[in-house]
Amino acid sequence: MASSRPRTSQVLPETESQQATAGRREVSASALAVLAVVAVFAYTVDRVSKILVVENLTLGAPVDVIGQLLQFRYVENPGAAFSLGSGSTWIFAIIAAVVTIFIVIFARRIRSTGWAVLFGMLLGGNLGNLTDRLIRPPGFGIGHVVDFLQVYGFPAIFNVADIAIVSSMGLFILLTIRGVGLDGKRSSKTAEPQEPATLDSRATGTPAPTDQA
Repeated sequence: MASSRPRTSQVLPETESQQATAGRREVSASALAVLAVVAVFAYTVDRVSKILVVENLTLGAPVDVIGQLLQFRYVENPGAAFSLGSGSTWIFAIIAAVVTIFIVIFARRIRSTGWAVLFGMLLGGNLGNLTDRLIRPPGFGIGHVVDFLQVYGFPAIFNVADIAIVSSMGLFILLTIRGVGLDGKRSSKTAEPQEPATLDSRATGTPAPTDQA
C-alpha cells in the first residue's frame, strides 16, 4: 500500500533580474502617467484659452492685463512659435505631426519624472498648435495659430502652447547639465582613483610589493 504524502507547492523566489524588470515596469508606468497628465493639462489650458480669446476679443485690439507690461492681443499666426516663419504653415504642421509620433513611440523608454514632465509639456504644446493648423482657417494643414499673449519689450506674441514648448526646452537644458538620463540616473563623469601600486602592477604585469615585517 503506497503511503500518501501531502503535496506542497513550492514558490520559487524571484531572481534579481525579475525583480529589476518588475521595478522598471512600475517606474515606466508612473512616468507615462506623469507624461500623460502634463500633456493633457497643457493641451486643455491652451485650447480653452484660445477659444475664450476668439469668442471674446477683437482681432488686433490690445487689452491691458497688467498695464502695458502684459496685454492680450488676439492675432492669427501662420508661422511657428512666437510668430516666426510666416508663410510656411504646412511645413510646421508636418514637423509637429512627426514630433508627436516620435514622442508617443519614444515615451516607453522614459523612466524619469523630470523627462516625463519635459515630454508632457512638449507633447501638449505641440498638439495645441497642431490642432490650430489642422482645423482653423484658411484650411487643413495651413490653419493660422491663435496667439494672444504680449509682454512689454518682447517682440513676438505667443500662446500657452508656446510657453509649454519653450519650458520643455529649458527643462531639457537643466536635465542635460545635471546629467540625468531617461532612466532617472545621473551619469558619473569621474572615475574612482586607483592606487599607484595597482596601476604599476598592471602596467608591468608584476604583483604589487608588500611590506614585510
